[in-house]
Amino acid sequence: MSALVEVRDLNVSFGRRRVPAVRDLSFDLEEGQRLGLIGESGSGKSVTALAMMGLLPDNAHVSGSVTVGGRQIVGAGDRELSSLRGDVMSMVFQEPMTALDPTMTCGRQVAEVLRLHQGAAPGAARQAVVDMLERVGLPRPARIADAYPHELSGGQRQRVMMAMALVNSPDLVICDEPTTALDVTVQAKVLHVLDEQLDAAGAACLFISHDLAVVSQVCDEVMVMWQGRVVERGTIAQVLGDPQHGYTRGLVATARLDLAEPGSHLPVVEDFWSGEET
Repeated sequence: MSALVEVRDLNVSFGRRRVPAVRDLSFDLEEGQRLGLIGESGSGKSVTALAMMGLLPDNAHVSGSVTVGGRQIVGAGDRELSSLRGDVMSMVFQEPMTALDPTMTCGRQVAEVLRLHQGAAPGAARQAVVDMLERVGLPRPARIADAYPHELSGGQRQRVMMAMALVNSPDLVICDEPTTALDVTVQAKVLHVLDEQLDAAGAACLFISHDLAVVSQVCDEVMVMWQGRVVERGTIAQVLGDPQHGYTRGLVATARLDLAEPGSHLPVVEDFWSGEET
């Protein structure tokens, strides 16, 4: 049986000079599986997510194959992609204030996803929206539904984004650093809600982050990306306990470093580099 997501030889570059951002990327994601994609800024994580959603800009050059539920994303037309986004696959973006429409109430934005894919009548959509906002842990969900994004806190806006992503019970949810802008306490609450709702939906998840500790709370496996390539993949225990690639060893050592200890210093990749071909 085929995996839910199959990425094969994906390459993405930009502009006339074809500056590479993702190189020869291949991986599978099974139904209900949670895979963390980790790496530094500029490693190609978000570009990978946008390629999987068919959201890359016009100056992107894409080759290879991305299928979700057997349907090809690379080269698909707008109508085909619109039928998939929000229904078969969805995405939680890093910064909800830029992803949400400031001119629409939060409830209307969640309801648009329902109406587009399910043809829900306004009354039925309203109740489903309020129920979904309650499921993602928002207090007084009816009030939240009538609020505009600027009237909510960062954590509340992120939960609205999660409600939009999960309301149609998609097969795949891509989370692109969804807790980076949140403080530690709010981050923990949002991750707990996400964990519960992914279980409830039975959805697979690609969780993108630069933080190994965050990934370990949500995911079963982790894939490490560096300079546009995947350099390591394994279970959380394998990668944290016995990292094989020099870059991964640097990430793990940095995550474990106690800067309060006298004489401690931040490791750099070169300290752990073992000469692997990239």
